[in-house]
Amino acid sequence: MLKTGRHTGRMTVAGLWLVLLLLSACGEEAKEHTARAIFPSDSVSMMTTYGVNTLISDSGVIKYRIVTERWDVNVIRQPNRWEFMKGVFFEQFDEQFHVQGYIQADTAWYYDQMKLWKLRGRVRVRNNNGLIYTSEELYWDGMKHELYSHVFSQVITPERTLQGTYFRSDERMTHYTVSNSKGSFVPEEEQEDNSADGTAPVDSTQQQMQAPVRPAAQKHAKTNVNE
Repeated sequence: MLKTGRHTGRMTVAGLWLVLLLLSACGEEAKEHTARAIFPSDSVSMMTTYGVNTLISDSGVIKYRIVTERWDVNVIRQPNRWEFMKGVFFEQFDEQFHVQGYIQADTAWYYDQMKLWKLRGRVRVRNNNGLIYTSEELYWDGMKHELYSHVFSQVITPERTLQGTYFRSDERMTHYTVSNSKGSFVPEEEQEDNSADGTAPVDSTQQQMQAPVRPAAQKHAKTNVNE
């Protein structure tokens, strides 16, 4: 009995040490090492893609081609946006995949929730009718399917040159409005006279004839053009 009691006592002490070790291990595992919280404004949660040349579809139909050196997708900043800080180039297609025109800019932002493009820098647009549009800023509303600008813009067509501080157009640049505008064109009589004597027609940008406007609406005149 004494021998058994001594053995039992040894087992009790060993069990106690085992329990203490387990408790100590559990205490170490329960201790958390945390760092300072990261705020959304400090985060850079985005996808960056280089050398992009991709096609964009709308309702299952390919509408555009995007070519850019760098494409950043930022889902932390609100509203969510795509950023094209190295420039961007678009090609527009019709339903038969024929090129209808192109748009290019030095920098661009696309706000996904609003389907709104903001183009900055040397913005240039050209369609297959020969129209050329230039400005320093242009917005492209994907919901209303229109283009507009509130800064100085220039529209050059084979028939005329228009300049104004406000511009609005459909996506294909076939129906557009230029406000506070001035422009120049070659009179038909002068074109006929030049063609009759074999001389070249006078360049419209050199003639600088201001488009007629009503005196009462001089400050807010609008020129509506349907090509």
